[in-house]
Amino acid sequence: MNKSSTLPIRAAACLACAVLLSACSPKLDWRETRGGNAPFVVLLPAKPASYTRPVNLDGLQVSMTMTAAEVDKVMYAVGTAELPDASQAPRALDAMKTALVKNIGGTVRQEKHSPPGAVPMTADVEAGGTDSRLLMARFLAQDKRIYQVVMLGKEDKVSREAADTFFSSFKLN
Repeated sequence: MNKSSTLPIRAAACLACAVLLSACSPKLDWRETRGGNAPFVVLLPAKPASYTRPVNLDGLQVSMTMTAAEVDKVMYAVGTAELPDASQAPRALDAMKTALVKNIGGTVRQEKHSPPGAVPMTADVEAGGTDSRLLMARFLAQDKRIYQVVMLGKEDKVSREAADTFFSSFKLN
């Protein structure tokens, strides 16, 4: 084979490699994010934004800070608030869960709670909503601080692998 006959083969091989490498470039650029006013760390798949606003959790008025990132119309978020009293945590967590499920017009598919007395107190919820939306959430309480760790998007866009990475990375400091 002479050089001129191998040139098209080389060009095709280079093009194939470029296509394969571009397909491997991750859409999810996982980065460690720490809570600004709450002691947590989590991996988010893009540069996060944070905002704080007042919310009503079944009569409890609190300021909730959300730290969130969105990739391919799937939102990854951590919400935190501090309650006046730790005994209000079960009520507040239930109110957060109810509001999130209601916001997507959803119904709970699965729900799992930590054993009574566990610290932190946790509840894992999966809910299906209108327009084929999927909500996956973990609700936690430790002392007077409450957390919601949420992944929300169209069911066909929500990756179980990304969900595992996101939820398993969340740690209280």
